[in-house]
Amino acid sequence: MQIEVWSDIVCPWCYIGKRRLEKALASFEHADEVELLWRSFQLDPTFPRGVREPVYDSLAKKMNATPDQVRQMTDQVKQVAAQEGLHYEFENAVMVNTFDAHRLTHLAKEKGLGDQAHERLMRAQLVQARVLDDVDTLVELAGEIGLDTEEARTVLTGDAYTAEVQGDIRTAQQLGATGVPFFVMDRAFGVSGAQPLEVFTAALEKAYAQKA
Repeated sequence: MQIEVWSDIVCPWCYIGKRRLEKALASFEHADEVELLWRSFQLDPTFPRGVREPVYDSLAKKMNATPDQVRQMTDQVKQVAAQEGLHYEFENAVMVNTFDAHRLTHLAKEKGLGDQAHERLMRAQLVQARVLDDVDTLVELAGEIGLDTEEARTVLTGDAYTAEVQGDIRTAQQLGATGVPFFVMDRAFGVSGAQPLEVFTAALEKAYAQKA
């Protein structure tokens, strides 16, 4: 059974959804038959490349909200994340265009390190407030998960995997995804959003039953 996961590495709900899916898989008796395939998505593809903006400021502009409203909203997200063992850092977080980071995840996927790449990049953005359009930072993180750092740098300073990222985004749109996280099981049905654990558990059972 194949599970495709569309996510953006700057998306707080994507990391929460990842944890909930992992928990569901941990208690799924056929987990050894599941192939997890990570796919790219950009929450805001119009965010200019090369621009870095504090997350609070970026959200306030995007939502036409006051700083206080943004903090209340992100505090609620932090509370949900903490229940999954994730301790978000929004105070010093920086919003960037994620296209190059997604190109790096495709290199990682090619090397069998797709899950490790998404885990490390989401942790870097959401927990550690790293700046994920910085080539040196991305190369360092690539090395941490076992990628060749020179190969990673070559990818990041060129345009490799551009078509793959664009293809993932197109496919998500064709499947009806308007946001992420978006989980698709055997291209049969999808789970949209960071749903509660029991929703993922039921979806796994249903998908496996259909497959059988």
